[in-house]
Amino acid sequence: MESISNIFSADIINFAVVALMSLVIGLSQRKLYEKNSDILHTFGSDRTFTLIGILGYVLFVVGSGSLTPFLYGGATLTLLLCITYAHKLFIRQRTGITSIMIALLTYCIAPIIYKTSMTIAILMVVTVLVLAEMKDKFTEFTKKMNDEEFINLAKFLIIAGVILPILPKNELVEGTGLTPYSIWLATVVISGISYISYLVKKYLFPNGGVIITGILGGIYSSTATCIILAKKAKDRTDDLKEYVAAIFCAITMMYFKIFILLGIFNYGLMIQYWYLFAIMIVVSAVVAFFFYRQKPKAGEVGAEVKIEDEEEKNPLEFKVAILFAILFIAFTLVTNYALVYFGDSGLRILSIIVGVTDINPFIINLFQAQHNVSESLIILAAFQAIISNNVVKMFYGMFFSSNKLMKDLCIGFGVICVINILLLIIAL
Repeated sequence: MESISNIFSADIINFAVVALMSLVIGLSQRKLYEKNSDILHTFGSDRTFTLIGILGYVLFVVGSGSLTPFLYGGATLTLLLCITYAHKLFIRQRTGITSIMIALLTYCIAPIIYKTSMTIAILMVVTVLVLAEMKDKFTEFTKKMNDEEFINLAKFLIIAGVILPILPKNELVEGTGLTPYSIWLATVVISGISYISYLVKKYLFPNGGVIITGILGGIYSSTATCIILAKKAKDRTDDLKEYVAAIFCAITMMYFKIFILLGIFNYGLMIQYWYLFAIMIVVSAVVAFFFYRQKPKAGEVGAEVKIEDEEEKNPLEFKVAILFAILFIAFTLVTNYALVYFGDSGLRILSIIVGVTDINPFIINLFQAQHNVSESLIILAAFQAIISNNVVKMFYGMFFSSNKLMKDLCIGFGVICVINILLLIIAL
């Protein structure tokens, strides 16, 4: 059976694709007009956009390598669109050029296909459809964001896209692998992951309940989330099981976040040991589900828990970033000292000790493979730090909940830690 490319020429296929993509964009515009009757004065929908796409194709193809016909056609189209906008602005007293920009992008589908690839064209069309459909949601989202959030986002773009690439990669302390670039890279990555979780929780799920709090809070900071949920459980009587489930949701997301960090900083190591993280993610999720199944069936439970109202801080705050960078430098130097003077055993002991602190700087330092240690020791030290940190979380939970959660936390963390230890013994 002959393929489509053998039956039809490339030009015919491209024409059909351009017409189809333009029609889809036009249909989305029609849907928008029908949903908002007050904007029916806009210049066109399905047929108009389809013809615009076909016009762009024809003028691009007939040029025989020259863009002159296409550019003249684009200029004419722009003029017509400007007239439409002038009518909209002065007669209808309305602003907004979204539809006009979509029309111009539709006109450019053909050269995008020929000059780049079909994939890029499809990606462009999908982006246009998403942006057009989610206009109201974007508007609501931006209204919720305060000025400080936009400033913080701009800061992140600067530190990640401007400052990071120009930082030197020369070692600050010989033999440690510690460079300005590695320090800032670790800070940017952990701040970026935490910031996304922070925004999702704050703006998309502000009243998402304790389970959502556990899931999203676990990405931000599993330790802080466990403490906050334990404090909330102190004043509860009927839905303690749901709070326990949320705590173990946070633990699940902690394993997932560390797995993502491993993929970012040491992809080869992730490919080699992915199953260890997969097993622990599943085990933690099963423990969380076990307690969730025991929650009360009737009544409203866990209505609202806001992490940001308590310990949670914006991860892009300057003090937070600096603190992480300082901890990263400290753990790098301490790790190097332990290896130089105490060998592999020193690193094993250190990994257990750091469990009482924020383990992210220590683990990222390990994943960057800056020290002359085996891959198995890196994974062993990382998991030892995680296990130690889980034990600390268990005691935090019992302390801040006034022991209301003692039995459940001991059972849940006990299962997770025992399986984690057995897994290390078998695998390493």
